[in-house]
Amino acid sequence: MSLLSFLLGQKKNTASVAKERLQIILAHERSGRDGASPDYLPQLQQELIAVISKYVKINPDDIKVNLERQDTLEILEVKIEMPQP
Repeated sequence: MSLLSFLLGQKKNTASVAKERLQIILAHERSGRDGASPDYLPQLQQELIAVISKYVKINPDDIKVNLERQDTLEILEVKIEMPQP
């Protein structure tokens, strides 16, 4: 983001805002967890359902959010089954 757009308050698109929120959530969870299961996944799944439902009629059971750990690597997997057009 440039200084001019920051000063003028240029609006960000929804995708970039969602990406930033996910990055903040993941950073927060990584810093304060010692092997406990993530407690933000159900809320994240509900928010994804709400956002996607604005644009596409979707069944809430068609969205799966999963977090896997492999050594020091964490993988956030979001699986969304979109309806046929």
